[in-house]
Amino acid sequence: MIDLIAPQPKRKPDWLKVKLAHGENYERLKKDVKASGLHTVCQEAMCPNIGECWGAGTATIMILGDTCTRGCHFCNVKTGSPRGEVDWLEPKRVAEAVRDLGWQYLVLTAVDRDDLADGGAAIFASTVRMIHKLSPASKVECLTGDFAGDLDALDVVLGAQPEVLAHNLETVRRLTPTVRDKRATFDQSLAVLDHANRSGKSKFTKTSLMLGLGEREDEIEDAMDAARAVGVDIFTMGQYLQPTKRHLDVVEYVTPEKFERLREVGVAKGFRQVVSSPLSRSSYHAEQAFVE
Repeated sequence: MIDLIAPQPKRKPDWLKVKLAHGENYERLKKDVKASGLHTVCQEAMCPNIGECWGAGTATIMILGDTCTRGCHFCNVKTGSPRGEVDWLEPKRVAEAVRDLGWQYLVLTAVDRDDLADGGAAIFASTVRMIHKLSPASKVECLTGDFAGDLDALDVVLGAQPEVLAHNLETVRRLTPTVRDKRATFDQSLAVLDHANRSGKSKFTKTSLMLGLGEREDEIEDAMDAARAVGVDIFTMGQYLQPTKRHLDVVEYVTPEKFERLREVGVAKGFRQVVSSPLSRSSYHAEQAFVE
């Protein structure tokens, strides 16, 4: 459990203050994204890296609606029941937008859809295939949930051969019951990553941690070791920021120096790529794994 008597930071430090995205190219993309009717996590999560990522031809799209069947204590996505509703035309719309907007690297993510028998795996797979068809040079990263441990559903996504299969541990083992929905477990997430790696159908596997929730440094290293043990290639770390007062408090604002030290630890453990900084998010610099 998080130590509730730990002193809470009073305000964000200077290293978390960033300039708002602006510029002619950004404004054009924002207008085009709105016209396409897509939900970008970049905008809805007010990601501080949006200008940099869009400028590099990278974006994160959320598919399968805006209502999640789970209630993680760090996430501000709406929780409820989508009642089995699925938009089967969504894969085509997303792929056309990727082509028209010239995105070279797309991260596909989604709300958890425990109301669907396959957890939404078919929509994931159809979207990946359609993007590969309309934009053969574009690479796709699928940032999926755990499909309630259903590895057959995961195989449906992997069958579309996304370049990266990502699934986030989110936090260290000890804090998982406090931070994540009760249906999500540390070991179940490791099983997803292990299966994805063993399948050989994605070039890379990837996971991410939020820091600042009360985790100890040795626990972070243990999470790294667990990820490496199941073959994870890419490991990212960023600062947890409280979306609203009803969400978990920030216990610590982790310094840039500590993030850099942890990056070096991850590199020494053998990850192909480690992205670690206060403003890093799971899709930040995602395309760089493919830079020779």
